[in-house]
Amino acid sequence: MTAIIALIIKILIGAFVGWLAGVLMKSSHGFWMSALLGIVGSVLGHWLAGLIGITAGGLGGFLISLAGACILIAIVRAVLGKKF
Repeated sequence: MTAIIALIIKILIGAFVGWLAGVLMKSSHGFWMSALLGIVGSVLGHWLAGLIGITAGGLGGFLISLAGACILIAIVRAVLGKKF
């Protein structure tokens, strides 16, 4: 798989994770914001999980990414002081 295809797949998965987190957190944002939330939230979730000794791939990794995106939405809401 080429690097470009891998990047496109990561963006699409990030967008899906961000969209799903937005649905769970009752938030609304566009495709690119969903992708950004999903990618950054995934990194955040895996970093936090690593701090407590959890590593996962597959479905577990997906759930960690989703939790990270939800945490990121909560942080943005706390900082902005409004619904995001």
